[in-house]
Amino acid sequence: MHPLLRYTLDLFESNQPIAQVDSAQPAIKKGALGIHQPGEALDKLVAPATFRHPRANREARLSNAVVAYEFKRGKRRTIGFSVGPDGLVVRAPSWAALHEVDAALQEKSLWIIRKLGETRERHQRLVSNRIEWRDGASFPFLGEPVQLVLEPRQVFGAGGAQLRSEEGGLTLQIGLSHAATPEQIRDAVQAWLMRQAKRIFTERLDHFAPQLQVSWRKLSLSNAGTRWGSARIDGSIRLNWRLVHFRQPVIDYVVAHELSHLRVMDHSARFWDTVESVVPDYAVLRAQLKDDSVPRWT
Repeated sequence: MHPLLRYTLDLFESNQPIAQVDSAQPAIKKGALGIHQPGEALDKLVAPATFRHPRANREARLSNAVVAYEFKRGKRRTIGFSVGPDGLVVRAPSWAALHEVDAALQEKSLWIIRKLGETRERHQRLVSNRIEWRDGASFPFLGEPVQLVLEPRQVFGAGGAQLRSEEGGLTLQIGLSHAATPEQIRDAVQAWLMRQAKRIFTERLDHFAPQLQVSWRKLSLSNAGTRWGSARIDGSIRLNWRLVHFRQPVIDYVVAHELSHLRVMDHSARFWDTVESVVPDYAVLRAQLKDDSVPRWT
């Protein structure tokens, strides 16, 4: 390994397997692309992938990809790489020669291209999961798709909405005009979901607390971007209202996780044994919290 090389794992580690080339596939024949000749490198026939950081100030050809990256110098001892939503950032010591930076890039090129590809795919999934707030929009509730229906002539009391089971599935009827703005529709749905979250979380806390021999005192809803829950030694529990998008077993895992902290305020083996005592398949459910299909609300 290059003596200056050190890479930084990005925040979007993928659990999906990398696609493998099937050696059983027939070779490309002459004329299939119109220009291919025997022995000619395939990467000359395919346009290279391009990854461009919005603040790119350097560019490199890595494998069959053109990578425009942000290059920074600073007080550090090694050359470091990080891949995030914007792309590749390379940081190097102020004294490192550019040819050393280029060599380090080539040495780690496969890792960089793989991470850039995974990050791009994840970003595309997140974008596709943004909800267009209008009549007929769909969102998940307890793991089931719910279709939004605007009912301007209906009054649904203090709740402002009513969940119904139709022949084609679940619908959420909201007493809003068809002229309502996307923001008004979003806020109405969010208010309904938060009410459901409060009810469901309370029920599950009351279900698991006796089993774990703990007492919770206060439930608060959070809207954190990356944290699903937290617990304090005084019995205060915070749970992210967006958990109601998941199936109830996933919610149960998070509830049991936070209640277990009232017994063990760390993530030691004893803590996980406590969680497992009431949610035996917690590891599988925990992994589902990384599901990118959960809608984005921002």
